[in-house]
Amino acid sequence: MATSEGVLQVLSGAAPRLLSSDLGSSNSDLALYSKCHFKSVKNKGSRYFKSLKCSSMIRCHIGSYNYRRLVGGFDRNAAINRLRLLGCKCQQADHGSGVGMDEGNGARFVDNANESNLSGSMNSQKKLEFEDSERLKREKEMLASAGTGTTTFYKSGIDSIEDEAWSLLRDSMVYYCGSPIGTIAANDPTDSGVLNYDQVFIRDFIPSGIALLLKGEYDIVKNFILHTLQLQSWEKTMDCHSPGQGLMPASFKVRSAPLDGDDSATVEVLDPDFGEAAIGRVAPVDSGLWWIILLRAYGKCSGDLSLQDRIDVQTGIRMILRLCLADGFDMFPTLLVTDGSCMIDRRMGIHGHPLEIQSLFFSALLSAREMLTPEDGSDDLTRALNNRLIALSFHIREYYWIDLVKVNEIYRYKTEEYSFDAVNKFNIYPDQISPWLVEWMPHKGGYLIGNLQPAHMDFRFFSLGNFWAIVSGLATTNQSHAILDLIEAKWADLVAEMPFKICYPALEGREWQIITGCDPKNTPWSYHNAGSWPTLLWQLTVACIKMNRPEIAAKAVAVAEKRISSDKWPEYYDTKKARFIGKQARLFQTWSIAGFLVAKLLLADPNAAKMLTTEEDSELVNAFSSLVCGNPRRKRGPKTYIV
Repeated sequence: MATSEGVLQVLSGAAPRLLSSDLGSSNSDLALYSKCHFKSVKNKGSRYFKSLKCSSMIRCHIGSYNYRRLVGGFDRNAAINRLRLLGCKCQQADHGSGVGMDEGNGARFVDNANESNLSGSMNSQKKLEFEDSERLKREKEMLASAGTGTTTFYKSGIDSIEDEAWSLLRDSMVYYCGSPIGTIAANDPTDSGVLNYDQVFIRDFIPSGIALLLKGEYDIVKNFILHTLQLQSWEKTMDCHSPGQGLMPASFKVRSAPLDGDDSATVEVLDPDFGEAAIGRVAPVDSGLWWIILLRAYGKCSGDLSLQDRIDVQTGIRMILRLCLADGFDMFPTLLVTDGSCMIDRRMGIHGHPLEIQSLFFSALLSAREMLTPEDGSDDLTRALNNRLIALSFHIREYYWIDLVKVNEIYRYKTEEYSFDAVNKFNIYPDQISPWLVEWMPHKGGYLIGNLQPAHMDFRFFSLGNFWAIVSGLATTNQSHAILDLIEAKWADLVAEMPFKICYPALEGREWQIITGCDPKNTPWSYHNAGSWPTLLWQLTVACIKMNRPEIAAKAVAVAEKRISSDKWPEYYDTKKARFIGKQARLFQTWSIAGFLVAKLLLADPNAAKMLTTEEDSELVNAFSSLVCGNPRRKRGPKTYIV
């Protein structure tokens, strides 16, 4: 081993480092007596599991200390349930962790010649032994605290809600061959029906990743980015159909599989779900967009821009962009998606061009443009990206925006206008304006509607889409302030006893029956149908900080602090005023925990929010101004056709 360490010093000019399963290993690592290598294990026809074989019996586990708290403190019967996955039997290899992909499955080229550090040392046996000893020490302290009936959470020092949240977040971490690669969706000890809440969801991990970045713990975020990148190019099929290249999975799970040639040994594999196992079988459109946003945040926060410059990462960005920018039948610059393709992953009438997807799309386009490196043949992609940014920003700002003045304008619309300079371009019928909107819209304030299609405007207020429109700069400065004005004016409806309503108002009666299909989980004022989701705190906080109005977010955090811990960190709340814990809500929901932590951390250090925000681009502002000044309802110029 000393020889290999000496070779490493010669090649990289750096002191020897502990070997890791981190995918950031460089090509110079080929000279090492490496401990890990990738192997493809064929399973179920076209599905391939990329497995990482380890050099020792490393225990890869999901740490899950599950607490049941009483008013007086820690319950005597606290469950300390450590779910362990089977360890993988080691095999030594002569080469590093570069992975090549078939041309038909998206070629992946990894050039790490300039990278000499092997980030992280979680695979080190000494490191694991140290962590295990510390973990056992904590368990003993917890048991001692429970046995003596003390009122402290446990003796090692959880003396605040934030300390409790950090402990729960760390216990939700998922390990793959000794390295942390994400957090499970929920760690509820009272729930016997796990479903897919024991998986790592890309959208769910975003607040966890942001919280860890703000704490300076960069390795887990880097591991998550690289491992999900490898999943991007896997073959995925549903009923003999494969979706386009570049699709990111909704989630993945670490599981054990038999090792080739040895029935007594197992190897760990990452098993992704691209929607083929999800309720409704819908592909996750938002996963790739969130991945790009997190990649930019990682570079901004850690200062490590080498990750986004890697050839395989650049290829991943381009694959996502090509998938999103592909030509289709649609006449609008917005992304056309099906119901259930984002955070609202059940039928809720958001098919078409939902605001949440458009806000994330705009943010991902800006982030990608900032990170893309010049490359031969990429001019067409860059041109398409810039053109879409201009068209998308104009479309959303002009046609999705409503306030009291705009509602009155729609109320007076003429219909059936056949011309290029029609005022009512989408043939919206005034009778679509619901009575609730007339009464609810304040004199000061406005928002971006939930959806726009021919002869249809979804006037519901969708929180995430409006928050991220502010964060990304999709909404203008005036519109952003107006959205926050509306939140203040309608605090009793949108926040009440727990922030924040995922949408407002709820679908009820016949409308609920038709649009949701009588979904028993999305009953009025529950779950996605106007339920209250604590995880939305962090997006609200970023939006408020960007607009220099952090007091709004601080007020919402103060409301959440009153009960979220004693309620055991639920996934969502029910009823108009968010008085009840959700009917089917999981407890100890990870993104509820992480969302609270991110909100607290950003309020303590508002400057850190810059890793997520983007300012209005001067080119976009100028282009938008010229479109407006040139009459957005201008006539189309004549064209000459040569036959």
